[in-house]
Amino acid sequence: MYDPHPYESDTIYLSSELTVLTEDISESIHDLWGRKRLDEGWVWGSERSDLHRTNPRLVPYSQLSEMEKDDDRSLVLQTIRLILSKGYKIEKNAV
Repeated sequence: MYDPHPYESDTIYLSSELTVLTEDISESIHDLWGRKRLDEGWVWGSERSDLHRTNPRLVPYSQLSEMEKDDDRSLVLQTIRLILSKGYKIEKNAV
């Protein structure tokens, strides 16, 4: 029987720069998901239907509700926190 034990990293602090990065990654992930669906023949529809290949989330990230954006953000935040908790650093190079 499957008994999930996700790594607990909610106590890891994210700087404001990493919070901005989280939003950028979330938007990119949504765009990757959307591109894949469109390439597979899915289209926007007011209701999700596997049969008709319609999905109301096939819109730009900026048009998603905050609840829908939180789905992407949650995974990104957990990933960034896990990386940091394992001792890695995420640094922005000077451009």
